[in-house]
Amino acid sequence: MFPASQHIVLASGNAGKIKEIQAMLAQHLIVPQSAFDVPECDETACTFVENALLKARNAALHCRLPAIADDSGLIVDALNGAPGVKSARYAGPGANDRDNLDKLLKALDGVPDAQRTARFICIMVFIEHADDPCPVIAEGIWEGKILDHAVGNNGFGYDPVFWVPDKQCASAELPADVKNSLSHRGQALRRITALIKAREKS
Repeated sequence: MFPASQHIVLASGNAGKIKEIQAMLAQHLIVPQSAFDVPECDETACTFVENALLKARNAALHCRLPAIADDSGLIVDALNGAPGVKSARYAGPGANDRDNLDKLLKALDGVPDAQRTARFICIMVFIEHADDPCPVIAEGIWEGKILDHAVGNNGFGYDPVFWVPDKQCASAELPADVKNSLSHRGQALRRITALIKAREKS
């Protein structure tokens, strides 16, 4: 498992992500990079894996601590995979969640329900130091559909328009513990924890 007695820097400035990951790893010493004044890393890559690695290495370099990072986004089939790696900046630089939601709903205006399939993707990366040649990488995928309007008050990002078929509600209507048990990020965290535990035993 993650080193229980050592701080791990969380390479994210997203308040929603920080809250979720700290809750799911509550037994570990997870500290957001803002506590160390780590400069934000430019997410210049075209894949989730590469962006997650960029963020993890940037945080580990500045903090000289193990780092965990994720890069995640929404893949919408009717939009050829958009917003994808640009999910957080879909509506442009400085866009907030509402801006991104509005642009997504406008892009899907008139698209029938059967063609609004989508999924959240999360790539989670753990490195022991900035030059770690063997990063631990895990993936989580959460299938759903995009609603034609926002509902619910929980979560963040695209949660208000992401329909969860198994629960017959939007992600933003789920309690945090239920969401974490189902979500792409929860899946990736559980998998990366298992991979680290297995590596420690080898």
